This record gives sequence, C-alpha cells and structure tokens, in this order.
Amino acid sequence: MSRLTLPVRDPARPSVCLRMRMSQADAHYGGNLVDGARLLALFGDVATLLCVMSDGDEGLFAGYDAVEFLRPVMAGDFVEAEGWIVGTGNTSRSMAFEARKIVETRPEVGPSAADALDSPLPVCRASGTCVVKRTRRRK
Repeated sequence: MSRLTLPVRDPARPSVCLRMRMSQADAHYGGNLVDGARLLALFGDVATLLCVMSDGDEGLFAGYDAVEFLRPVMAGDFVEAEGWIVGTGNTSRSMAFEARKIVETRPEVGPSAADALDSPLPVCRASGTCVVKRTRRRK
C-alpha cells in the first residue's frame, strides 16, 4: 500500500510526461526485472525538462525527499514518468514524480506478447528538489 501522498498537480505550474519502453539492457535482476534506479533516472530526465521549461536552464538535482517503489517493472514494459513542480523558492524547485506502467509484457502467453493496460498502474512515486542558480535562470 502506498504511503507517499503526492501533492495535487497545479495546472498553472509546469508538468511533463515522458513515455519509454524498458529494454533488455534495463533488466538488472533475474526474470528480466528492471532496476528501480532506472525509474529514478527517468525522474531525473523529467526534472531536467521541468527546469528548462520553468527557468530556461537544466538546473541540478539536489536530492530526493522520498521514494516509494510500488510494483515491479519488467524488460519490455512501457512506462510513463510524470513530474510537476509543487513549490518554488529563490533557487529551488520542489517536484513530485509518478511512474506508471502503461503496457505490460506477457511472457506466459508468448515471447513477444504484451497488453496495453486499460488503466495505468503506478509503479513508483517520489518527491525531490532541483536547484537553478540565479545567474543561469533565463525566465
């Protein structure tokens, strides 16, 4: 059961969503299980795009406040990683992230079988902070 409650996305603040297939190269454990660090790398890409959209600079990821892994992700699954800005300081940008599985592999059916899910399944949630130096902000 999820313990991390993410702030509601404010439509007035930037948000982004990236979709990608987890490849065999992303599988780190037996049974083609994808390493959770791969999802955090996606959140890093989302955070970079959020900084570019809000400040005109890539910024730096200062750290995660919380991370929660909810379900396994396997090689061949498609995942969407969404992030949004929930707070703004002088140089800091507080962000919330959620990764959801949108296509799931079905190896028990066949080697290339997969299902598009009716409803995305949350697989990871996190919150963190990025910093954009004042001297680098262009917006």
